[in-house]
Amino acid sequence: MLIDKPQESYDVIIVGGGHAGVEASHAASRMGMRTLLLCLNFRMVANMPCNPSIGGSAKGIVVREIDALGGIMGKLADKRGSLLQMKVLNTSKGPGVRCLRAQEDKRGYPRNVQDYLSTVEGLDILESECKEILVEEGKIKGVVLEGGKKVLSQAVILATGTHMESVILRGHVVKAEGPDGERPSHGLSRSLQDNGIRLIRLKTGTPPRLDPESIDFSKMEVEYGTPGRHAFSYDTEDFLPLEEMITCHLCYTNGRTHEIIREHLEESAMYGGVVTGVGPRYCPSIEDKIVRFKDKERHQLFLEPESLEFPSIYLQGFSTSMPEEVQEEMVHSLAGLEKARFLKYAYAIEYDAIDPLQLDHALMVRSIEGLYVSGQIACTSGYEEAAALGLMAGINASLRIKGREALVLKREEAYIGIMIDDLVTKGTKEPYRLLSSRSEFRLLTRSDNADERLLEHGHDVGLVSEERYARLKGRLLKIEEAKSLLGAMHVGKNAKIQEYLSGLGFPEANGSESLLDVLKRQKVLYSGIFESVEGLPMLSEEEAYKLETDVKYEGYIRAQLKAARQRKEMESLLLPEDIDYLHMDGLSLESREKLHQLRPRTLGEASRIQNVHPSDIDVLSFHVRHQKTSG
Repeated sequence: MLIDKPQESYDVIIVGGGHAGVEASHAASRMGMRTLLLCLNFRMVANMPCNPSIGGSAKGIVVREIDALGGIMGKLADKRGSLLQMKVLNTSKGPGVRCLRAQEDKRGYPRNVQDYLSTVEGLDILESECKEILVEEGKIKGVVLEGGKKVLSQAVILATGTHMESVILRGHVVKAEGPDGERPSHGLSRSLQDNGIRLIRLKTGTPPRLDPESIDFSKMEVEYGTPGRHAFSYDTEDFLPLEEMITCHLCYTNGRTHEIIREHLEESAMYGGVVTGVGPRYCPSIEDKIVRFKDKERHQLFLEPESLEFPSIYLQGFSTSMPEEVQEEMVHSLAGLEKARFLKYAYAIEYDAIDPLQLDHALMVRSIEGLYVSGQIACTSGYEEAAALGLMAGINASLRIKGREALVLKREEAYIGIMIDDLVTKGTKEPYRLLSSRSEFRLLTRSDNADERLLEHGHDVGLVSEERYARLKGRLLKIEEAKSLLGAMHVGKNAKIQEYLSGLGFPEANGSESLLDVLKRQKVLYSGIFESVEGLPMLSEEEAYKLETDVKYEGYIRAQLKAARQRKEMESLLLPEDIDYLHMDGLSLESREKLHQLRPRTLGEASRIQNVHPSDIDVLSFHVRHQKTSG
């Protein structure tokens, strides 16, 4: 609940009410912690200062993982009042990259989150700024609020987003301001540095918002949602029908747009020397696209409504830090936007972030016990990445207080595990974004099997109730039952099966062939077999898709499981905590410094550290195995 005055102490304090702070505070409270969430403005909790969308390539899988672990982003994104449009992406590229993307209501989604948080037992929410962290003998002790009030705690989770010492940039105009007109955070950066934490400067940005009444949509392509029962959460039962979904539109830049950008390049904050932070490589500004992809004649732009409650169009793909008058010239060069009226000009934002190489796999700062970092301050970009890190920080802070081992997800287990492992072993010099290409095990970390991968963890930490656990386990058992029956049943003289297969262009099936073998054929669907044979359980569209994927890609899945087991062997080889990397013969000088700085727990972690070479891993492996033998 929203309070006016905090208690003297809490178990966990979360600094920041963005998507990371929301998941962290919910997880800690649900796990029995007395929790305080600090935010600058409660009505901006779970705000979407950039595109009000959730999901997308890889990100949509992360939202399902959050849901399977017991987080709330997926549930609230599916909710009426939040959801505007749902799309299934990458349907032609295979199950490993298939995922969901939702257009959300910029007012409705945050309001649903705020309403829900207000009901969470054990959670106090206070509108106040954190000015300092309190540290004694390498352990977190609490925070100092504006006005000097000290609040003690056993754990602090930093989830400040892009607010720390943030400035807004348009052209050469620099303004001390946070995202979406919020106030910036001052003082916390210095406190972190005073406690030995390295900060880096990052940049991100957002496109202009336009008045839909001033846009000629007839010159653009229409983008519809995907019909069917699609949702992020396994608990969702109320699905938004296609006819109630909003439509989006697609247009393109042109030669004139590119010419205007090139003419005014030095006036942009990014290319005019004003920006000092590093921007996201995979979500570049439009001027960056023109410079980096000189040969490309046009770039896609999506026009997406922000809300049903007010008229505003988000020009996806047109992020810029140009001066306002140049932005107008650029936008008016686009077909259908010749007379577009600006509701809000685009901007770039610079902010302080914490170098993630200082974190362990539980997201705790190595040098300060009990201090956790999540979201954009941990050098990620995107609401989904932030929510996932917030959830894991909330879980691990609570587990530590309970005296339990941290939950560390493996790379073959979840995209969340990939992200955390990348951040804390490789680091990043730009806002990190999840991509399906980052996963070595895409057939194992699919959208349709997030519950199978992570449900046990969510139940074990206390975020998945017994009722929900039983329900989702029942879903998995039903799929296994269908698979078992398909293996036991044969085509025989079933004319309906033969007719179904011939309709798909297949020759007549051998009567001794099992229905499981029939399902292995491309284009063959469980629904087609179900309609032709009695005795099979009825599966939902998603359950049937999971079964089909498991069966059709069985060989590839088995190969990836084998590779995962081999990697697990490396992960099980623990490195001694007192190992002297700086003086170990055979290691390259570069790897000595990296290994000494990051202190990996296992040989597997060491192998993924940037600039640590295979030859270095051989040296480490020999050293550890020789120690075991001689010991």
